[in-house]
Amino acid sequence: MKEEVENPWKILVADDEEEVHQITKMVLSDYFFDSRGLEFFSAYSGKETKELVKKHPDIAIILLDVVMETENAGLDVVQFIRTTLQNKFIRIILRTGQPGKAPEQNVIMEYDINEYKEKTELTSRKLYTTVTASLRAYKDLITIDKTRRVLELVIQSSEHIFSNNSLENFTAGVLKQMASILNLDKDNFNSKVSGFAALYQNNQFSILAGTGDFKKMVAQDTPTTLPEPIKTHLTLSMERKKGLFIDDAYIGYFRTKTGAQNLIYLNGCKNLTELEKDLIRIFSSNVAIVYDNIYLSQEIVDTQKEIIFTLGELVDTRSKGLVNHVRRVAEFSFQMALLAGIDEQEAELLKLASPMHDVGKIGIPDAILNKPEALTLDEYAVIRSHSGIGHEILKSSKRKILKAATIVAQQHHEHWDGSGYPQGLKGEQIHIYGRITGLADVFDALSHSRVYKKAWARDQVVEKIRNERGKHFDPHLVDLFLENMDCFFAINKEFPE
Repeated sequence: MKEEVENPWKILVADDEEEVHQITKMVLSDYFFDSRGLEFFSAYSGKETKELVKKHPDIAIILLDVVMETENAGLDVVQFIRTTLQNKFIRIILRTGQPGKAPEQNVIMEYDINEYKEKTELTSRKLYTTVTASLRAYKDLITIDKTRRVLELVIQSSEHIFSNNSLENFTAGVLKQMASILNLDKDNFNSKVSGFAALYQNNQFSILAGTGDFKKMVAQDTPTTLPEPIKTHLTLSMERKKGLFIDDAYIGYFRTKTGAQNLIYLNGCKNLTELEKDLIRIFSSNVAIVYDNIYLSQEIVDTQKEIIFTLGELVDTRSKGLVNHVRRVAEFSFQMALLAGIDEQEAELLKLASPMHDVGKIGIPDAILNKPEALTLDEYAVIRSHSGIGHEILKSSKRKILKAATIVAQQHHEHWDGSGYPQGLKGEQIHIYGRITGLADVFDALSHSRVYKKAWARDQVVEKIRNERGKHFDPHLVDLFLENMDCFFAINKEFPE
């Protein structure tokens, strides 16, 4: 008996010919992508197809016949998915045995489909290829969207929990928001997620807030209520002074400026990806400072800074040899903004947003990102795509900092003379945020070693920036840099690699 595959990709076959269903399932019966098999759904009419897609919004691919109960049944389904359901993720492969009924050129132009195939084209090999390409695209879209939603949730969660003025309410809010991040996808929902927040002082633990199995333990002494393995995990986290993922649990460790040590324990983390774990760490890094905010309202501002810098550093930790890159870019951007006449409040906004300039590199493979030799043209094209990916991740946010970060992520590789990417903007078409961060990013890249180059000497860096005045960089910003270069080189010394 074939073993049941955990969390399979959902494939919908929509065709009024039973033979098409049988052959498709037979050909793909042993198919696996990313260690996940397939789960098939069958529909024999446009009406059935609409009902199934509505019931299962996480269907990855639909192999859709054009002609079923009507000559345009399949095209009606496409409109329903994209317009009515607003589902932009499902990959639609239109299959037809009667191409004259729906000419390829017309269909491609008028309908949001991803592939158009005549049934005679889809041999076993081509079906494998088409399904693989579609699943890869679907997976990438879901990853980008989830990253965007979690980033949004991190900001929203922070604003929500900041409003609490008691330690108990605050810790309860942290638990709730962490559970929300873990359960962001309904298909991964774990109704048994449990957790607690504990304060360690005077050599003992006290549970301040709990959820699930730990809800009844609030205000009791941990040593007499928690299982030994959990107490061992808490102790280990305290000894190492950092958050840990152990087995199915996450233990967050937070030491405040007052010397208090707080811990968060949350289960349900067994199947998290590395990216999801990093996002939990991002949220946790914010929580550490918010604990101080219970006593010191000024910590709200510091917490916001920590979120953004941690997000920027998340990307840079994937690039070998980068430690303080985002902090230097932030400081450079802040100082340049002030010199350019931007008021301090807006300069501070740019300082918070600029660490997100390379957030799109979260979608770039490590093999390309850390390649020590020259990139091929194809690899360079992949690298260039990070500006667009960053824009896609951030563009839906209405938060002031992330709106600024959206501009920075998309425009920091635009050039004053119009030769940059991704939009080829020219001169003041480029937002001042993009112009400043672009100069900051290049200054830092030239001044420090990368896997593919050694750090340049100060004179070389200055000469390069001077030569790019009016080409790569805004002439006015270059003039400000040249007049105040000691300030910017001092930032390098303050935040060395």
